[in-house]
Amino acid sequence: MTHPLVEEAAKKAAVAWVSVGGGLARAVWCLPQDGRLHVVVGPGEQELPGLAEAAAATVTLRGDHGGAVVTYPARVERIAPGGEAWAAVAVTLAGKRLNSPGTAEALAERWGRECALVALVPDGDPVPAGDDSGRAEPRPSPAANATRKPFRLHRVRRR
Repeated sequence: MTHPLVEEAAKKAAVAWVSVGGGLARAVWCLPQDGRLHVVVGPGEQELPGLAEAAAATVTLRGDHGGAVVTYPARVERIAPGGEAWAAVAVTLAGKRLNSPGTAEALAERWGRECALVALVPDGDPVPAGDDSGRAEPRPSPAANATRKPFRLHRVRRR
C-alpha cells in the first residue's frame, strides 16, 4: 500500500529529483503511472549515472509551489524492451517527451536499443520535506557584492 502523500505528489509529477547511492539528487522528467514513476536514462536522453544498474534510489517530489513535499525510498525496476510493461509504458512516455525527434513509436524503438527505461516503485515510509533539503550552500560570487546606487543625470526633488 502506497502512502497517500506519495500517491498525491506522484500524480502531479512531471519532474522528480532522484538520488542513487546517496549521491547528489538530479532532476529528471518522468511519467507517473500505476503508482510508479517511469524514467528514461541513456545516450541522447537524461543523464543519471548508475540508475539503470541500481536496485534502490531516493526520490523527492515537489508540490504546486515548487518546494519539495516528500522524499521516499524507491525500488528500481528495469523494464525490458518487448514485454507487456514496455508496450504499456514506452510509447506513452515517448509521446510525453518534449521536442522528440520523430514519432513516439520510433523514439520508443530507439530507447529499446540504446537507453534504459526504469520504474521507480515506492518502497518504504516517506520522509516529509523539511529544512534539510540536501542542497549545497551557494558558492561565493562577485555578483553577491553590494553595488553603488544608480547614477542620476538630474537632481530629483523631494516633495
